[in-house]
Amino acid sequence: MSNPTVENVVIIGTGCAGLTAAVYTARANLNPLVLEGPLPGGQLTTTSEVENFPGFPEGVDGFQLMDGLRKQAAKFGTRFEQAQVQAVDFSALPRKLMCGDRTVLARTVIIATGASPRMTGIPGERELYGGKGVTTCATCDGAFYRKMEVAVIGGGDSAAEEALFLTRFASKVYLVHRRDSLRASKIMAERATSHPKVQMVWDSVPVEVEGVPQGAVSGLRVRNVKSGAETVLPVKGVFVAIGHVPNSAPFASALDVDENGYFVPAKGSQVRTKVPGVYVAGDCADHVYRQAITAAGMGCQAAIDAERWLAEHGG
Repeated sequence: MSNPTVENVVIIGTGCAGLTAAVYTARANLNPLVLEGPLPGGQLTTTSEVENFPGFPEGVDGFQLMDGLRKQAAKFGTRFEQAQVQAVDFSALPRKLMCGDRTVLARTVIIATGASPRMTGIPGERELYGGKGVTTCATCDGAFYRKMEVAVIGGGDSAAEEALFLTRFASKVYLVHRRDSLRASKIMAERATSHPKVQMVWDSVPVEVEGVPQGAVSGLRVRNVKSGAETVLPVKGVFVAIGHVPNSAPFASALDVDENGYFVPAKGSQVRTKVPGVYVAGDCADHVYRQAITAAGMGCQAAIDAERWLAEHGG
């Protein structure tokens, strides 16, 4: 029986972090294998237009951006395989990645599995998500709502930050929160509640995202949890800001994660973990910036660190 193949580099995930890591490791002749999960290309493939990625003065379609990055990685020899990692064994070399009935062996591993926005689950949310008015990123999409009314759902720092950012563009920002005070830090709460463009919608929960027949948001129906009364906010955009869920579950027993499930890198690094030769990059480890460009930067760091580790250890 022949010995199973041991990959030099296995990259898990095909967002900006994973594909950038693939470009760098492929150009270093490491013949990387990329394992694609359930959403090839990551969250950007659901974004109709990206205006803040360097090098695209007219903006770029999110799908086209990720497709170009994938083709660039493939050009240098990256291999792609549709597989989802369900469990890992990092206790010895080579590292083991269990993907259903197949186990992938690797000298180095770059985990770039991203994070999934936590959604409300109300009617209309999924149908109008991605270029139709429902979004989870004010930094990405806020500029599309100049002089329009929008709503932000949430009560933490992220929601307050999203609402304040949107005041640069929107004519009014409704901040919908189920309680009568924000969970955000005191300074963020004060900034949001005192801003003249922000209208607080206290003690309220979203019930339905309403849309016009052409497939665009026309309003957000909310219910007051005390009175039971329902009203429709006349908004064109709905920004869901109730947190993200990092896609770290299959690796949490082998690597350090924080209380929210984000990977915790080793001290002194953004991408190295406590397991030699295992790296993390992108939104699965970054709960602060969560931008395509920062994810790409982390993918670059992880790839260079993996290349150096393999050179030092005879890879």
